[in-house]
Amino acid sequence: MDTYHPTLIFAIIFVLMLINVFFAMAETSLTESHKSRLEKMVDDNIPDAKAALELFEAPELAFVVVQIGITLVSILMGVATSVLLSPVVSKYISFLPYHDTVALVASIVVVTYFTLLLSEFLPNSIAMRHPEQTLINCQGTLRTLVKVTRPITAILEASASFFLSFFGINLKYEDVVTEDEVKDLIEQGTEDGTFEKTEQDLVDRVFHMSDQTAYSLMTPRTQMMWLDINDSLEHNLDLIKNSSEYIIPVGRDSLDEFCGVIYTKDMLNAALNDESLELEPFIRKPMFIPRSMETFRVLEQFKESGIHEAVVLDEYGGVIGFITLQDILLELIGDTNNVNEQEQLQIVPKDDNEWYIDGMCSIDDFKEKFDIDELPEEEQDYYQTMGGFVTSLFGYIPKKGETVEWDDFTFEISRLDKYRVDKIICTQKEEQPQPESED
Repeated sequence: MDTYHPTLIFAIIFVLMLINVFFAMAETSLTESHKSRLEKMVDDNIPDAKAALELFEAPELAFVVVQIGITLVSILMGVATSVLLSPVVSKYISFLPYHDTVALVASIVVVTYFTLLLSEFLPNSIAMRHPEQTLINCQGTLRTLVKVTRPITAILEASASFFLSFFGINLKYEDVVTEDEVKDLIEQGTEDGTFEKTEQDLVDRVFHMSDQTAYSLMTPRTQMMWLDINDSLEHNLDLIKNSSEYIIPVGRDSLDEFCGVIYTKDMLNAALNDESLELEPFIRKPMFIPRSMETFRVLEQFKESGIHEAVVLDEYGGVIGFITLQDILLELIGDTNNVNEQEQLQIVPKDDNEWYIDGMCSIDDFKEKFDIDELPEEEQDYYQTMGGFVTSLFGYIPKKGETVEWDDFTFEISRLDKYRVDKIICTQKEEQPQPESED
């Protein structure tokens, strides 16, 4: 069999590699580019940025062309290796047994190595560092190839749509932006100085708040300051005087007999005008919401009604908490409590792999501290604090000194406030080194 000159063969393989470099960089630039950066480049009047943006916004045909190109180059590379290069190599090692097979295997290994290195790894690395500029450089050739191969891509699209229709899949490209993509974009913008860190934190809290319910943001019933209408007026006025709350729930003997709420400013106005301070005339009917209502829905209710506080009810109609507009704003902008109050709720190191945890510490703070995705039965809204979480692990009201394990954590009850878990000692197991295998 006649063989071609080695220079011609290597030239053919080199050209195929260059073509593959183009398609690899074009594919990476299409997948890694960001619309906001391309739009900024258009605003900066960078040449061809507008054409690149148009291609990025409608990439379906470009992706098809890239896949066709990569597939054809791979086929041609295989043909060139086996039909052209292998016989040449075989001539130089004809003294070896099975020299044809050895030549074929050696040719495939060498060409594959250099193809992966020079036509895939390096071009992709370059394109990932500067995807938008790479797309600008590639867009002209890509747009030309899209026009030239339109009949072929039309046939492929029709064929793919026909077969995918049996599985109920639509071939049309849907540009769906996910929450994680928005977060990644904001994070990148913060790193390059486009956004402030406070702006990123605000966006993160907005996304986090969208997953919260009234139950997770309310003040629990056990922590609510309230007035008993059957108590003496003097006693209730003392409670109001010593309270920092601007709105106070009112009950009859207990919150199960809920009467309404009073605004302390109404009482103050009455006191300044020397009017009667009996509670009943000042009682207003609040809004009632279920514990499962989403936070943004609660915010909408506040906006529509003009009432900025609500009593949270369980499925049996019992009062379980109280939520105000301030609670939602604090979730959005971050806690503004004084330092001493924040320190009480911190997870405080005790020793190596041991921490003191306040029972009222949010489960979100615990998950963030220990990089935990989800706690058991968290989605059912059974608890919002670490005290509630640990109690749910026991399945009963624990006693001081009792311990319970979950995952690689051990929780010990350090202190109780009547029936509420007040302080917890959390111990995380150390990772055991893997024993070395004996030969």
